[in-house]
Amino acid sequence: MNIREAKQQIKNTMRAYFAKDEYGNFLLPVEEQRPIFLIGPPGIGKTAIVAEVASELGVGMLSYSMTHHTRQSALGLPMIETKIYDGREYKVTEYTMSEIIASIYDLMEDSGVKEGILFLDEINCVSETLTPAMLQFLQFKTFGKHAVPGGWLVVTAGNPPEYNRNVREFDTVTWDRLKRIDVEPDFGVWKDYALEMGVHPAVLSYLEIRKENFFKVENTPDGRAFVTARAWKDLSDIIKLYERCSVETDQNLFGQYLQDKEISEDFGDYFELWCRYRSDYRVPEILAGKASEEIKKRASDAPFDEQLSLLGLLKDNVFSDIRQVIETEDTLKELHDILAGVRDGAALGDELVAEKEKLSKAEKRGALPPNLHRRFDFIIGFLTESLDRRFEDTRSSFGKQVSAMKERAADAGEKLSNLFNFCEEVWPEGQELLILVTDLTATVYTARFIARYGSREYYRHNEELMFYERQTEIIKELKQLDMGL
Repeated sequence: MNIREAKQQIKNTMRAYFAKDEYGNFLLPVEEQRPIFLIGPPGIGKTAIVAEVASELGVGMLSYSMTHHTRQSALGLPMIETKIYDGREYKVTEYTMSEIIASIYDLMEDSGVKEGILFLDEINCVSETLTPAMLQFLQFKTFGKHAVPGGWLVVTAGNPPEYNRNVREFDTVTWDRLKRIDVEPDFGVWKDYALEMGVHPAVLSYLEIRKENFFKVENTPDGRAFVTARAWKDLSDIIKLYERCSVETDQNLFGQYLQDKEISEDFGDYFELWCRYRSDYRVPEILAGKASEEIKKRASDAPFDEQLSLLGLLKDNVFSDIRQVIETEDTLKELHDILAGVRDGAALGDELVAEKEKLSKAEKRGALPPNLHRRFDFIIGFLTESLDRRFEDTRSSFGKQVSAMKERAADAGEKLSNLFNFCEEVWPEGQELLILVTDLTATVYTARFIARYGSREYYRHNEELMFYERQTEIIKELKQLDMGL
């Protein structure tokens, strides 16, 4: 299955495992709650989806790479205790609490959450001395005498043997106590994630053209060559940071992330072209509805690869604005709810303390995504500044924030309309409009924006797309009938 399906499987498992009867007892006893084992190639997002599940469900998360643990840190340190048996005194070896189990209790105490996910990565690559303790843990969810608390889902992950020579095969008894989920790379699913996260448009448009280069791991005479989804995301992040800091990107940078020489050099050649397109096509003019006839003709006559690159540039600009509008709207809605219950400066100070406490607990839960962190930062900053204002001025300041957000929404809507108009005029019969509508539908931020603010052009083309898809299905069904299928 792909990574999106695996994420839903984890959510479903968590809801089922944590379900309780009317007396507060787990419907499925803790000892029967099999740990999940995510197995798949490296760098496809196994860790990321576990963090997303924890964040979306509002539970805690602890993450460990088991290759960094020794038998002592996982099992606990041995200590000598005195025991009395049949009236005689004996020295007995016992173990302190596992560092991993202790961390769960620390997190519950610090954050106040009682449920969560314990994520153990590279579980099938532990050292030989730790292997027996890990097999015991997978079967019974205990390290020594200490068990994972009820209400904590154990999720583990590992790579198949062909990707890691240090993998230790589990025996049948161990496999029979795990909830195994096999995960495969899927560019279509990753693309939806990449659009939401604002992955650099050069990376996205390159992979649209070279989907076969999205994921690759192979042995060559010069060693192992590989490119993963994680590598593309990390490369995107560093390119954006270099551009922000006016630092030049070059082939040396690409090779540090894309550890396949042919793909790295191919992307380097493409990136050079892409930078030229960004300069030549004057994206702001297109999105302002002021594209020159020269630009329109070039776009219309361009090879398909160049057209996809231009579309990526245009989408990134519009999608980025839309993402900012939706994030700002969510932030202001939460801030409005806070201010609605405030009547004076003292109450405002109490709300500031409460927000800081919420942020602290969210950070301690270990699964706070960047957009939520930005929301906390804005709200805390606004409340801090408001302490030195009259309350009427605070409300006025909030109103100005709302007005500015509405102006940005109007600007983003106009850009989106101009993007459709450009595509309709320049590529009336091409795939570009299909790609645009599909990406707008698949991305959470853009889908919410259109539902909130509307888009006549989107609705019109989406209806045409759905009609075409249904027509295609009907034709396929008729052909099957003609063939006697």
